Amino acid sequence: MSDRKGISPLMILPPVIFLALGAMFFFGLGREGANELESKFTGKPAPAMTEVALPGYDPITPEVLAAGEITLVNFWASWCPPCRAEHPRLLQMQADGLRVVGVNFKDTQDQATHYLEEDGNPFLAVAFDPAGRTAIDWGVTGPPETFILDGDGTVLFKFVGPLVGSDYEQRFLPALEAALAG
Repeated sequence: MSDRKGISPLMILPPVIFLALGAMFFFGLGREGANELESKFTGKPAPAMTEVALPGYDPITPEVLAAGEITLVNFWASWCPPCRAEHPRLLQMQADGLRVVGVNFKDTQDQATHYLEEDGNPFLAVAFDPAGRTAIDWGVTGPPETFILDGDGTVLFKFVGPLVGSDYEQRFLPALEAALAG
């Protein structure tokens, strides 16, 4: 038997790895833009849209998305509390003359229709995506998410979360104002 003195490198390795990961996470969380989810479609034509409309509403066609004006594409669901929180803002945007289209996903026709009938319809067209396939194609992680498209249907900006609060004021509004200014 050998009588070795000292500490085995295998005893030091786990704490060193743990400290390195901790430092990486700590500095990663503090980086600028850590809360922003950039869309892989920014600067590119909007992805395909389902041709299925919520019954009783106009479908979202390629012509609607590339109508020569700024268009907001809002992914929402009737069961989504943040979607309900942003709904008055969407109604105001529509009243202010902004083109807003909605994609209802992971929802039922009856609940979505009832919601729009009760709370008002801010959308000029409403796509119905019960399986969430269109949401996946657009890179949506969960409702609500809103995209700003230019007049040609190119994605200018993606906003994750409800259109309320300081994040809306500090990130979405400047992007919308820049898009409207051309």
